[in-house]
Formats: sequence, structure tokens, C-alpha cells
Amino acid sequence: MKFNYIYSMAMNKTFFDNLITGIRHEYTAHPGQDFDPAVLQALMSERPKKANISQKKADSLEQLCSNVRQCDSCPLAKTRHNVVFGEGNVHAELMFIGEGPGNEEDMQGRPFVGEAGQLLTKMIQAMQFTREEVYIANIVKCRPPNNRVPSPDEIAACINYLKAQIQFIAPQVIVLLGATAVNALLGCNEGITRLRGKWLEFEGIKVMPTFHPAYLLRQKSAKRQVWEDLQQVMKVFDRVYRS
Repeated sequence: MKFNYIYSMAMNKTFFDNLITGIRHEYTAHPGQDFDPAVLQALMSERPKKANISQKKADSLEQLCSNVRQCDSCPLAKTRHNVVFGEGNVHAELMFIGEGPGNEEDMQGRPFVGEAGQLLTKMIQAMQFTREEVYIANIVKCRPPNNRVPSPDEIAACINYLKAQIQFIAPQVIVLLGATAVNALLGCNEGITRLRGKWLEFEGIKVMPTFHPAYLLRQKSAKRQVWEDLQQVMKVFDRVYRS
């Protein structure tokens, strides 16, 4: 692997050198505007760097995840079994953010794997995506005891991890699941009933608030409203529901 990398870099250097030599020859034969080989080489040398963006993004998220696993900034660190960092496609155009891990998530270290998570998976599939295509995270990375709502101090200790995730992934749309997610990320104090279905924004990213899947397990009649919200998101990606 290392040999292939060195060989590739050597070939790139040879290509650049030959290109510059050829342009120098043409300039000598046909004098015209000034030519600075250093400028061309600087421009061309940017191309190999772009090929490494994907790996750098993955490495950045892995380092962030490592930092979160070592975090003890709030009392939730003392009661957790596992940090639930988040999972999915690091290049996802669509991101879902919930409140915090439940019992199943705490035990497995994965977001949305319990009953509410199974419903979220069905919602994602109905939108013509898969879980592997999107990215799923929570406001807090550790389970609050008895699945209570995380406190303001717990959210404050964790929110910058989420914001860093969003920055690295750079989705086109974020779906915020429930009032806690909306209030924590956007600083809104309005109820989710009033905010759901209305396009909001976070640092230039389109945001759609809707009910949390756990709420839908208790209030099945709200599924229709959530489906209306998700269809608005589908339109952004030119995906139309087919019955």
C-alpha cells in the first residue's frame, strides 16, 4: 500500500514536470503572455488533495467519536453503559437528530435501535432512503436515567459534539425529531406542535421539525402529520411517494 502511494506521487511529479517542460517549449517557440511554472504547479497540485477529502472526513468523525467516548463533562457519563455517538453515511445529504439514547441504544451503543428506532427505519424507507444512506444522531450522547428529558446542563455539555458532527457531515437537510431536539439545536422555545411541518434553518442547512417516533407509538393519529412533514423533505431530493 505504501509503495503504491509513493509510486503514484512519483508519477504525479513526473507528469507535472513534463507538462511544465512542454509549456516552456511552446512559450519559447511562440512568445506571448508571461508564464509562471510555479503557479501552474501549485494549481495542479491541489488535485490529489481533493481525493483525500472523504478519508479526512471519516478520520475527523472518528477522532470526534473518540473524544466523546472519553467525555465526563456531565453526570450522564457515570450512568451510561455505552456512548451513542451516531451512525450512517458520513456524506449523507439527509440527517436525523433525536433527543437522546434509550435503554436499547445505551446497551448497543447505536442510535434508534429500540421500538422507536424500528419505526424511524420504516419512516426512512418510506422516504425512499435506507439507514445506510442517511446519518442518525442525538442531542446528547449518553442515556439520561429512566429515559427522562436531558437537563439544560447536560445538553450544554454535549451540544458542541453534535454541531461538530453536522459540520463534518454537511447534510442538505436535517430532520429534527421532537421538541427537545428542536429547542436544543435551534434555541426555539415553541412547542413541536406549532413548529412541525415548517421549514427552519441551522447555519444555512434546511431543517424540518416533526414529532419523535416515540410519540407516534403513543399517538398513532399523529403519523399522518409526520408523513406530511417527511414528504416535504422528499421533494427537496426529487423523491415522490409511490403507493
